[in-house]
Amino acid sequence: MNRLADATSPYLLQHADNPVDWWPWCEEAFAEAKRRDVPVLISVGYAACHWCHVMAHESFEHEQVGALVNDDFVAIKVDREERPDVDAVYMTATQAMTGQGGWPMTVFATPDGTPFFCGTYFPRANFVRLLQSVAAAWRDQRDAVISQGAAVVEAIGGAQAVGGPTAPLDTALLDAAADQLAEEYDATNGGFGGAPKFPPHMNLLFLLRHHQRTGSQRSLEITRHTCEAMARGGIYDQLAGGFARYSVDGHWTVPHFEKMLYDNALLLRTYTQLWRLTGDPLAARVAAETAAFMIDDLGTPEGGLASALDADTEGVEGLTYSWTPAQLVEALGEDDGRFAADLFAVTEEGSFEHGTSVLRLARDVDDVAPDVAARWERIRARLREVRDTRPQPARDDKVVAAWNGLAVTALVEHGALTGDPVTAAAAVRIGEVLADRHIVDGRLRRVSRAGVVGEPAGVLEDHGCVAEAFCALHQLTGEGRWLTLAGRLLDVALERFAAPGGGFYDTADDAERLVTRPADPTDNATPSGRSAIVAALVAYAALTGETRYREAAEAALSTVAPIVGRHARFTGYAATVGEALLSGPYEIAVVTDEPTGDPLVAAAHRHAPPGAVIVAGRPGQPGVPLLADRPMVDGRPTAYACRGFVCERPVTTVDDLVGQLARR
Repeated sequence: MNRLADATSPYLLQHADNPVDWWPWCEEAFAEAKRRDVPVLISVGYAACHWCHVMAHESFEHEQVGALVNDDFVAIKVDREERPDVDAVYMTATQAMTGQGGWPMTVFATPDGTPFFCGTYFPRANFVRLLQSVAAAWRDQRDAVISQGAAVVEAIGGAQAVGGPTAPLDTALLDAAADQLAEEYDATNGGFGGAPKFPPHMNLLFLLRHHQRTGSQRSLEITRHTCEAMARGGIYDQLAGGFARYSVDGHWTVPHFEKMLYDNALLLRTYTQLWRLTGDPLAARVAAETAAFMIDDLGTPEGGLASALDADTEGVEGLTYSWTPAQLVEALGEDDGRFAADLFAVTEEGSFEHGTSVLRLARDVDDVAPDVAARWERIRARLREVRDTRPQPARDDKVVAAWNGLAVTALVEHGALTGDPVTAAAAVRIGEVLADRHIVDGRLRRVSRAGVVGEPAGVLEDHGCVAEAFCALHQLTGEGRWLTLAGRLLDVALERFAAPGGGFYDTADDAERLVTRPADPTDNATPSGRSAIVAALVAYAALTGETRYREAAEAALSTVAPIVGRHARFTGYAATVGEALLSGPYEIAVVTDEPTGDPLVAAAHRHAPPGAVIVAGRPGQPGVPLLADRPMVDGRPTAYACRGFVCERPVTTVDDLVGQLARR
């Protein structure tokens, strides 16, 4: 009996009609394996995963495969986005056994969850042989299987251990990280490394802050070039905005078409900050379009943001997005069709499959004559209309707490800097969803869908990303309740997730026990739980003046510092927060009766040092510590720029405030 029909996960629901007798992740599944004395097959993936779909169609929808699985195994299907803790444990095992990882992830385990054989995607013929071999080994070589599982658990326990060397994350380590990124930088195509090439958003955020602190033009140029290359490439949706998960090549041309909320949230921050520091019109446009994509295409009826758009459309990758020259002419007419083909690098040979091309931006559109810009906008709007009539990729509409937290922080930064009320309002709506639906009995839940909160508990990254988002909303709105909510989440993290020596586990001390307790300090596709919680602790300490939160942040960051200088590409968010700590971070309070549109507030956002917190409002506004005991000077709006709660003299002009912030 397949038990996935009542799941809240879209990924599990995709498998609800398989001939495999799937169980969701639960104690009952392992009890059933123990009762039957059979191993467990754990299959981990996510709804937008292309190769997960391929393996599902090839194997899990096949009657013979279903019969083999059902006869000899208890099969458990796991959504990695819903249960990142389960995914982390078994991904570490997979990487330890095979030297690589990815999704779909295929794990064979004993009835107590101990993994003894791991892999990723298997074609059906290979998978059938594997099922037969594992079943035979379980029957005939049980002792060897159990011994191998014990060795795997010992290995992954060491890989996930807390403790170890610590060091202050100082200027020398952060400068070394910037140097290492410069050495690994692809000066031809932008980004780091070769194919497949992922958007290095967290590394770019770090390099922008490093540029602010040091004046390094190299760090700025790496960021500017990479951002322009991505924005002109096929990885960026030239018609609707938003970035795909990665490029299958080394030059951003052909994407893996799934669009993830977390990538777009972090890239929104990157392009917003690049525009803030340089005034680059391309960065401004891409930031605005990415924010609009997140709100329009990922928005849910309840006010949150969906986690992803699928890589496939009707089982075909890229079906929605690819074009031929003839299709452009059909949509636009002869003249505009030829113009569009040249503009978007659409050729007869094609850049994708079967003579089709992924749209790239081959010409400048951000600094052109008004008539050219108008033509570009008209053509783009028409192509979007035509594309909307095509079959569309499916959407994974579950709301993931951590990723919505990342989105809130990004939207707040964009709204505050641009004055765009739409992005600011969206940030508040998402925050309300997180506060009202995801906090249950004082504890954070990982996911919700269609307004119904799921059972999985929030992990460390959820607490960090959501607490940082609540700190951002406090700054945006001047409302004390957001700061109170952030403090409660951080107190839970310090009480339930803290590890000896200043580190953190990724799961709470009262969470479900897995074969190991994950504690990964590295930043990968998203900030690690440790980096996320440090970012929130730093912001909260600056907003409240409560030093124990800063001390906790510094202790946690010291456990990551030894990795920063050696593996900069995997510690981007930690290094970003490290730059904020070196900067202060600054606390900027603007006392004003009208925060919206106040020139002092705008100047604070435009010229803030790395990681600064900024609050504006009336003197003594309730629930806002930075506005306490700070009067206006001569009845005029007044800015207080402080570092470590040691303040410069209050100023009432933009020039004076900018001068204070420039002296950091």
